[in-house]
Amino acid sequence: MTLEADRIQALHAAKLRALARSVLGVELAEVSGTDDGALAVAAGAEPAVVCLAQERPHRALGGALALAIRSGCDAAHVFADDHSGLLARRAACFTQPPAVWQIRGDSAVPAEPLPRPTEPVPPRVPELVSLLAGAGVEIAVEHGVITGEVVGLEVARIVPAAPAALASSGGTRTGDIDPHDRDDPATAWRIEVGVGAHDREAFGLLHADEPTAEAIGRVAETVRTHRSPGASPHPLNRMGAARWLRSLLIRQPELVDAGRLRAASPPVPRGGPKDPSPAVAYGLTPDGRRLVVVVCVGIDLDVVPFAADARLFLDPDAELTVALPRRDAHEVVRAMAARLDSPAEIVEIDDGWRTLSSSGS
Repeated sequence: MTLEADRIQALHAAKLRALARSVLGVELAEVSGTDDGALAVAAGAEPAVVCLAQERPHRALGGALALAIRSGCDAAHVFADDHSGLLARRAACFTQPPAVWQIRGDSAVPAEPLPRPTEPVPPRVPELVSLLAGAGVEIAVEHGVITGEVVGLEVARIVPAAPAALASSGGTRTGDIDPHDRDDPATAWRIEVGVGAHDREAFGLLHADEPTAEAIGRVAETVRTHRSPGASPHPLNRMGAARWLRSLLIRQPELVDAGRLRAASPPVPRGGPKDPSPAVAYGLTPDGRRLVVVVCVGIDLDVVPFAADARLFLDPDAELTVALPRRDAHEVVRAMAARLDSPAEIVEIDDGWRTLSSSGS
């Protein structure tokens, strides 16, 4: 551990001690400072977990709940400078909701839960969507953004066109303007090809004259090669593992006891192809009951709060399933899922799920 990291953790621990003293009136005997904040168990007649969510605060609720489960505490307190409203909304999904506090100076007040999120309407660009579909990629729409994916990895995105691009765009080239919006720069859109923002920018500079469909097809084939059974380790098969598994479950919904599934938006917009956040699907059980499936790959203590928020976002009355590889189905995650107001089912997927995936699907 570097001196700077050690100092940061000590500062986080000191901040949590001060907040516990001023807000809860308790002295914390032992505090574990971390890079993301601090954790402690307040002793007493009713022991409680106390958590500081300093860095990546939107992911702090799962860690606090996990410590409460392991230490046998019914109560938990989470202090946050940022994202306290999101944390409070997710906390309210549990039978014994953690208390979430908005930090104000050297004190804190109860956080107000954010309202249930709503999803922006995507642009109406049928010709660009048809171009993506014709190139053989899966169409995904999340938080008003339309992308083309291959085995869960984004290879193209429909983005707003700069006004200067309107006059120069023509034919079927990379970055075509949708003709329905050509007269209005404020509502004009184009396709960019590549895996992530930087790759799309570089691809546009190097291959500006390549026909759009050919460009998408070439990138898509490269991705399929690397996201196929038996492929050698490569950045393209390490990114977006949860979305890769979701693409398999959409093709084989019986793996999670579903009748049919489609890709759905997460409760908050994801950061890009490298974002390891869980993926979300929505559909029906074989007997017609509505179902939200949240897919996770890797140990993620925050997957249950995330999943509860996804259900609230998509369909609060739907059943909820958390699907993850068998090696990642930790007992703490199961216990957390059981603490929801409407408990989630944990479904284990074979650890060799990548071998079930077909590069041609």
